[in-house]
Parts: sequence; C-alpha cells; structure tokens
Amino acid sequence: MARIIVTTEQSERPDTQVLLDEWIYPDHLCDDEAAAGLIERIGWAVTDAYDVERRQHNRATAK
Repeated sequence: MARIIVTTEQSERPDTQVLLDEWIYPDHLCDDEAAAGLIERIGWAVTDAYDVERRQHNRATAK
C-alpha cells in the first residue's frame, strides 16, 4: 500500500510537524474528481510545510 507523508525539511527531528499522512489507494486515482482531491490535499500540506519552515527561519534569524 502506498503512503504520502508531507513534513517540514527537518524530518529527522522528533518534534517535526506532519502536515499530511495519508494512505493512497487506486481509488484515489480512479477518476478526475478523486485525483483532483488528492492533489488538492497535497497542495495544502506543501503550502503549510512551507509556511512552517518560513516561520522557523524567521524566528532563527531574528535571534
């Protein structure tokens, strides 16, 4: 079974946020609507991960 996990870049840290953790089945790709929903969820998670990393970077450079 396939799985998609989106985390921030520092995934080796125990406190790394998991923004998406989803098992993927062939049904997720069976039609355009299901595939679009999967891509939309991945997009949200990637955007959220980017925002988290940007905030972490801004905090680190502000010190």
